[in-house]
Amino acid sequence: MTRKRVGYFQGTDPAVLTSLICEECDTIPISNGLDNHGMHVRLLNEDTKVDVLMGYLHKIYAPVGEETQAEDVFHICQTYQIPFLVLVPSELHACARGKFPQCPDVVQFVDPADLRSTLKSILKD
Repeated sequence: MTRKRVGYFQGTDPAVLTSLICEECDTIPISNGLDNHGMHVRLLNEDTKVDVLMGYLHKIYAPVGEETQAEDVFHICQTYQIPFLVLVPSELHACARGKFPQCPDVVQFVDPADLRSTLKSILKD
């Protein structure tokens, strides 16, 4: 059985990451280019891609002029068909969606409380 690879931006719930390890997944820290948390998101390609990527909205919503913008992350995920779970409390989903008028289908806004169940449905064999 091939282990699933789950990429995550800094700030992702450690309990969720621990549960993924216990479920035989590999967790891969991903950097937005400012936090140096792991592999830079721009290095994701056909050889290094993950099965799913997740992170809080503030990790991809960069100030104007910063190196990596949300659209860059969206493009990478769309190019390599990587589901991207943007963690946003459900009461803020409409506001978060409004920040990205051209959001690709691979992007899903997920309440942090629903993250584990959403991951399970994506990662099931």
